Amino acid sequence: MPPIRIALAQINATVGDFDVNVAMILDYVDRARQSQADLIAFPELALCGYPPEDLLLKPHFLRDNRKALQKLARAARDIAIVVGFADQNREGTYNAAAVLADKRIVGTYHKMQLPNYGVFDEKRYFVSGSRAAILVVRAVPIALTICEDIWCQPGPAEIACRAGAQAVLNISGSPYHTGKLKERTALVRSLARRCKAAVCYANLVGGQDELVFDGGSMVVNSRGRTVAQAKQFEEELLIAGLDLSKRSIRRSSGIDVISIGSKAAKAICKPTKVSKHTVAESLSRCEEIYTALATGTRDYVRKNGFQKVVIGLSGGIDSALTAAIAVDALGKDNVVGVTMPSRYSSKETRSDARRLAANLDITLLTLPIKDVLDSYVATLAECFAGTKSDVTEENLQARIRGNLLMALSNKFGWLVLTTGNKSETSVGYCTLYGDMAGGFGVIKDVPKTWVFELSAYRNSLGKKPVIPPAIISRPPSAELRPNQRDQDSLPPYDILDQIVDSYVERDLSAAQVARQGIDAKTVAKVIRLIDRSEYKRRQAAPGVKITPRAFGRDRRMPISNRYENRT
Repeated sequence: MPPIRIALAQINATVGDFDVNVAMILDYVDRARQSQADLIAFPELALCGYPPEDLLLKPHFLRDNRKALQKLARAARDIAIVVGFADQNREGTYNAAAVLADKRIVGTYHKMQLPNYGVFDEKRYFVSGSRAAILVVRAVPIALTICEDIWCQPGPAEIACRAGAQAVLNISGSPYHTGKLKERTALVRSLARRCKAAVCYANLVGGQDELVFDGGSMVVNSRGRTVAQAKQFEEELLIAGLDLSKRSIRRSSGIDVISIGSKAAKAICKPTKVSKHTVAESLSRCEEIYTALATGTRDYVRKNGFQKVVIGLSGGIDSALTAAIAVDALGKDNVVGVTMPSRYSSKETRSDARRLAANLDITLLTLPIKDVLDSYVATLAECFAGTKSDVTEENLQARIRGNLLMALSNKFGWLVLTTGNKSETSVGYCTLYGDMAGGFGVIKDVPKTWVFELSAYRNSLGKKPVIPPAIISRPPSAELRPNQRDQDSLPPYDILDQIVDSYVERDLSAAQVARQGIDAKTVAKVIRLIDRSEYKRRQAAPGVKITPRAFGRDRRMPISNRYENRT
């Protein structure tokens, strides 16, 4: 029996754009058909885009989703298609996989394991399926599963393999965070060895609001060896030939068997020459993170109908890295930099902002804010009489800059990219309606120590540094008062990031954090700042998630909260 050819379509779907998604799916179907694939699989909810969130509560959205599926079904000839969609019956709505062949819908599988942690809210929208499913193609039984189904043990894959399935097909929408591909690969390999079955894993790629999907679709043989793997962060059609034998199925009341009809089987049962499988090279840690940030930025801008972005360039490392990512994501012609010097802006940061813009070859606008600040101060003089200058006057400068950027956005339709990092937003070292003003936060989930690493990585890619070395080596400063340095208000960033990682990512108490060798008073101060800054983070722009526990969808804390966990 010739190898069965399975195609995994790693695509970048857009939520709610049924016409575009259908056209893209049909294009991949044609490519797989031309490669004489027997079966092509598309990721979880690929038809409607993932995650559709509360669109799933709209009856007309579900109807349009069904119409799109019927359109796809009519194109199912000479190949079997498995595609993720939202199904509905009297019991509720399901995260589902449709099997299309012979120009019709021949079967449906409903996801059994619904994740409800971190960024996932599937129990809000979906009803759990109750039956495992086996798809029979060319007399080869293949277990059908969806994403979380293979993260739970035992799950529907084990049920189907005990009944005779020779392979497991998993269509997935697994979002990225650092190191996630290694976790998935280990999971898939373990499943293959445990079930003694090949595993074909098809994952989404691209950005959707805060989430980035990194692809990395793979085929692993029954011994747990990766025989084919797609690249991360790129759309790709991965095709693998698997030597699987025909096998009878031990039918059970808890398993649905979906068989491809004789017409389709005859058409796709031609002996074919199997091309050499490809296994994509692994990305380095910095390359992976940087590419995730660029992917998330590109897709947020394009999927929301923007052409250009505008960034306030302070001459500091955060805005420099943000600008470099934006240029790599969107092209230099679609990025505008704005420098807004005040009386506290040093000659060094002004010149570095200009040098950065020149290195990136982007347009640079200069809008001094001294006169505007003087006008604000004069307007408030009577109200502020008898008081000392303090953080209020510092924040006025940040808010003036935010107003100017938003004015450019309104006038020209440019999306404002904010430049705050995770370390600063953790402790509220940012200004509401100032440097927080904007539409998308490129590095909002990037700790400051990673900002330095990523900047050095970006500089290593070309013949000469894009980010001026002085920006990387200069002590960070908001430059809102004379001789200001970040460490006047915050502990060193390596210490701060360790505390943030321990308290936010790992939920350690203050005492547990201090036992890592950090001064207890410093720990208590930082944790207090983190807790008190929740109201600011609620008003921040969305941004790319790259850590296991980003603020917002991953970590949902009450603003009004007096709980202190010190022990």
